[in-house]
Amino acid sequence: MSDVTSRTLRHYDAIGLLPPAWIGADGRRYYRRPELLRLQRILLLRELGLGLAAIAEALEREADPVAVLRTHRDRLAGERDRLAHLVRTVDATIESLEGGEEMSAEQMFSGFGHNPYEAEARERWGDEAVDASYQRIRDLAPEQAELARTGFGKVHSGLAELLAAGVPVTDPRVQELVGLHHEVVSLFWTPSAEAYRNLGRMYLDDERFQATIGGEAVTRYLADAMEVYAGTLG
Repeated sequence: MSDVTSRTLRHYDAIGLLPPAWIGADGRRYYRRPELLRLQRILLLRELGLGLAAIAEALEREADPVAVLRTHRDRLAGERDRLAHLVRTVDATIESLEGGEEMSAEQMFSGFGHNPYEAEARERWGDEAVDASYQRIRDLAPEQAELARTGFGKVHSGLAELLAAGVPVTDPRVQELVGLHHEVVSLFWTPSAEAYRNLGRMYLDDERFQATIGGEAVTRYLADAMEVYAGTLG
């Protein structure tokens, strides 16, 4: 029913992520309701882009499963609304092309770069900085827009795997991912070395960002790697 293969279940058992309730004499694994609920949370977190190491950490920190599921639900609902907005933008573009009508730039890019923390960003950095960021989003080429959409997810999942493997933040593989992170950030705003360091510290200070990135351990790993990368910036 979950579309999870027996091989995946054996792997989850081997790494301690999802042990069965018990194993029969014939080697068959048995799962009861608590294990099924845990599997559901694992699959939800995977859908949100977290790696297995980050999922294990998130489940370890769970105190109230209902509260955690509500948080997941809110994130999924936010993503649903964002995608629905993008669908409306695409539909409007199709209608415009078929009808020979010209869309405004605002209409063409409606739904891209939606930021649920906009009010807070405006309070922290000011309207001018936020408006300039939105202008840069509107000016993105198609390949840049795709990078903005997928880049952070690639960085976070890649770092979670390297962290789980015990790779130090100075490793070229880590720094290559942080280079991608800096490239995505620079689509919206070009940070100085010190500003980039401060961005990593801000991630650590905000539990919402930690949840998005994949947990405290992955966030600290990213922030430490950003500190190293900032040393290479002019």
